[in-house]
Amino acid sequence: MDARRAALEKLIDHAALFPPASMTVEDALAEDERVRAADTGWIVGRFVVRASQLSQLGEREMPLSVVADADVPDDDRIEAVEIPLSNTVLQSPGRGVYVERPIGDLAWLEELDGARAKVRCGGDAVPSVDQLAAFIRRCRDLGVPFKATAGLHHPVRTGAEHGFLNLLAAACLGFEEAVLADEEPSAFRLIADRFAWRGQGCDGERVAQVRRELLTSFGSCSVQEPVDHLKEMAIL
Repeated sequence: MDARRAALEKLIDHAALFPPASMTVEDALAEDERVRAADTGWIVGRFVVRASQLSQLGEREMPLSVVADADVPDDDRIEAVEIPLSNTVLQSPGRGVYVERPIGDLAWLEELDGARAKVRCGGDAVPSVDQLAAFIRRCRDLGVPFKATAGLHHPVRTGAEHGFLNLLAAACLGFEEAVLADEEPSAFRLIADRFAWRGQGCDGERVAQVRRELLTSFGSCSVQEPVDHLKEMAIL
């Protein structure tokens, strides 16, 4: 299996409706159609929409991840439901459910009862390297798949901003603190037969397993920005 495809296919859940882009539904749908039609469109996963906005999508066929700010209806397009911090009651409509809770105390990960986790990597409160490393290890130990969101526009850590290749490498390889803190793009290598960080690596089959069982995707208000950075690194 091509490690690039395993690592990047449907990696980005397109959250153009959410800050900082905060597009209108019409503009977000147009942008989503554009990025999916590009030659790198295979990197795009679900379109992220609030439950309160679902009716504005019409009958457009697209895979959805729905943020539960209201009751989530029965809709065949919905592949995942995201329970935000503001929603303290988990009411699963029977689909893949991602629960977001404060990252500081990880005891809640043991109480998910089949649900998945969601971790916020940017925004008003950016988790430290140590906090994010502990979250990844705990999810791995418990067998809890997770998705990430916010602040992951760059493949590699930039200043205080976490990088999505750092996150994926930490999930695949371990060495969580060191990997997450690394700001050197040349430390990461993603080619057809290998995903590696500073000499530690794995093949496409391992990356695909991690994408199924641990880090499933990350939400970003922009698809184009991560794609442009990956092209600059000669990965895409």
